[in-house]
Amino acid sequence: MSKFGELIDLNVPVLLDFYTEWNEDSVSMHPVLRDVAAAMGDKGKVIKIDVDKNNKLAEALRIKSLPTLIIYKNGEMKWRQSGEQDANTLIGIMQEYAS
Repeated sequence: MSKFGELIDLNVPVLLDFYTEWNEDSVSMHPVLRDVAAAMGDKGKVIKIDVDKNNKLAEALRIKSLPTLIIYKNGEMKWRQSGEQDANTLIGIMQEYAS
């Protein structure tokens, strides 16, 4: 769990994508997240977390449905949403917290 603290304690927004390879909605988010990462560059970070490999973390964060997207900045949760999102929406939200 201490590694998780290091991941989210950045002064840029960190978008976490909780997914599994067997969940269709999760898999369809992969290209969207690549677009978000490309658009944000060094002003934000996108991290994909496989729930099957990180189930303790998923339980601790009460991840119930996939995909679940969470934005942290400076170690604090700023935004959370379950379900698919489009790249423009995510980029807009990330840019709000980037400044």
